[in-house]
Amino acid sequence: MAYRLSLLDKAPVLQGESPTAALQRTLQMAQRAEEWGYHRFWLAEHHNTAQLASPSPEVLIAWIIAQTRHIRVGSGGVMLQHYSPYKVAENFNLLASLAPGRIDLGVGKAPGGLPLSTHALQQGVDAAKKGSFAEQLQLLDSWLKPGQADPDDEGLAATPLPSRPANRFLLGASEESARLAASLGWQFVFAAHLNGDRQLLEHALSTYSRLSQGQRALVAVQVVVADSPAGADLLVANLRHYHVAVKDGPSVNVASLEQAERYVRQGGYRDYQIEPRTPSLLKGTAAQVHAQLDALHHNFDIDEFVIDTPITEPVARLQSLELLATHHLVAA
Repeated sequence: MAYRLSLLDKAPVLQGESPTAALQRTLQMAQRAEEWGYHRFWLAEHHNTAQLASPSPEVLIAWIIAQTRHIRVGSGGVMLQHYSPYKVAENFNLLASLAPGRIDLGVGKAPGGLPLSTHALQQGVDAAKKGSFAEQLQLLDSWLKPGQADPDDEGLAATPLPSRPANRFLLGASEESARLAASLGWQFVFAAHLNGDRQLLEHALSTYSRLSQGQRALVAVQVVVADSPAGADLLVANLRHYHVAVKDGPSVNVASLEQAERYVRQGGYRDYQIEPRTPSLLKGTAAQVHAQLDALHHNFDIDEFVIDTPITEPVARLQSLELLATHHLVAA
């Protein structure tokens, strides 16, 4: 099988569990992922939710690289709209100096939370001076590139300057994101775990390939693997997604109707629609899921999949990811 597997983790917190226990499980998953042959281990960014314990991927990256040996570790992703591009560059230049050749910087455009947390994160920020997302990303790119000004001169550099800078990825689910990634020379990750529209996937990947002189994008997919098809069906029986479409405003995908209603209330929106959506995922036995990954690989020339799993029950979650990885190793 000519494709790599990587993992995206959100540090899910079970009901009645402490965040400390959830984060310890995330570390253990990273260590197991390294043993099973996953190429990357990425941490998502989510704010103001008791169900997820990862508001700061940078902090978790530092913790995990100190307790693993060779797996690449990164963000999937940093929600750049909230932060100074200069500070993000400093953080990831520092991480890349701590673990040369192991750090990935993935950047996303989504807020990573509902309006209350967005307002808190951006309190005091002058929106006019902040600029568009594309302008922020261009600034971040400039701070990450080698050959910045000598900090001993009057110039400005995002120190420390690593010998091997972080690999740079733009996460998105649109042709616009594909174009932006290609224009900056960043790798592109299509978020099929959030938007499984095959036509959009094809257009975004072909746009990126054309504009980046044939470079291949990564694709993030939701995956559920079990010992049997019936077992996989059982694991996703209660899984739901909701799309909130706001007229003349930002739209989001959330995991529950309660979150959708909170988003509307917190944003003060009046003209909107909440639509239930069937989650886009690959499910079944390891052989069945790999057959689906093989089809995507051959149809769209994808050579790396970032695996996200909606399973939160710890034993089933680990088993799903182990079955996927071990079948991949046997078949390779």
